[in-house]
This record gives sequence, C-alpha cells and structure tokens, in this order.
Amino acid sequence: MNKIRLGVLGSGKGSNFRAILEAIQQHTLDAEAVLVLSDHADAGILTLAREAGIPAEFIAEPRFKTRLSEEVERDLVEKLKAARVDLVVLAGYMRMVKSPLLEAFPRRIINIHPSLLPKFPGIEAWRQALEAGEEVTGCTVHYVDHGMDTGEIIDRLQVPILPGDTAESLHARIQVAEHELYPRVLRNLCHA
Repeated sequence: MNKIRLGVLGSGKGSNFRAILEAIQQHTLDAEAVLVLSDHADAGILTLAREAGIPAEFIAEPRFKTRLSEEVERDLVEKLKAARVDLVVLAGYMRMVKSPLLEAFPRRIINIHPSLLPKFPGIEAWRQALEAGEEVTGCTVHYVDHGMDTGEIIDRLQVPILPGDTAESLHARIQVAEHELYPRVLRNLCHA
C-alpha cells in the first residue's frame, strides 16, 4: 500500500510541520511529506523541510496579504499536482484558501486551528478565548472550505485555561496539544 503523499503549506516557523515530520520519522505516521510551500521566503518551515531533504519553495504573492491571487494559487495547485500530493496540510498557513485550490483538492485540504471551533475563528484565537473568560479552549483540525475556519470538524483536543494564564502561556500549551492532535488526525486519515 502506498503512503499518503502530503503537500504542506505554512507561513511560519513550522512547529506543526516538525511534529508531523517527527511522527513520519518515528514510523508512527505512514505518510510522506513530498512538498512544502510557504508564502514567506524566510519561513522556518522552509528551512525544516530543506534540512529533511524535502522539496521546499517560496510562493511569492506581491498583491495581497490575506489570500493568493487566482494566478498565484493556480501555480500553487500545479506544483502540488506535479508532486502527486494526495492531501494538502495547512500548518500555520496564514492565508485564505480559494477556489483554484479547493476545486483541485476537494475534501483533501485540512487545517489546524488554535481554538475549539466553531468558537474563536480567525487570528489569535487563544487571546480571544482568554479575553472572553473561557475556562477551556484547545485546538481543532478541520476540512478547509470557502469560509474562515468554518469547514467540517475532524477532531479536537481541549486545553484548560489556568488561573494566571497569559496569551503567551496559553498559546504555548495549545501548541503542545496541536503537536499531538495533528499527527493523530493524519494517522486516522491514512488508515481510513
């Protein structure tokens, strides 16, 4: 049986990608990361991929900050198809995904979000949960659709909000949970 081929999109340091990569290297995840793409030339996720011998490319988008232009997203789709990607994994990817990618990979794009969706979509969800006085938050893996963090929920993991938590301390604990949840979801999808 062939391993599921993952195409990873990320904008930042790549901590979720690192957790996925470690699960693959430890043989607890039967998948293969075949391509990593980032919208930031200096993103840590690109360095992690290159150090692991995985093709990694910067995708330049000079016109928009929160999404890719249709032309650039079509180019991204072609790169993913050329790498024969089975599943697109968003790992700290900070742009909205639009039609070219959604149509090319229907129900084959997943994202991890730092809250218990549907609560607190969007940026800095941990800060939103803290400011709302929640007692518990967490992280969610979901399928990506046209909305912001509105796709069908695959799995979630709770993280308690502790007395004295700051946005930084809460975010750090949520990231620990993310690093457990994302490989677990991918394992389940690989064996589905």
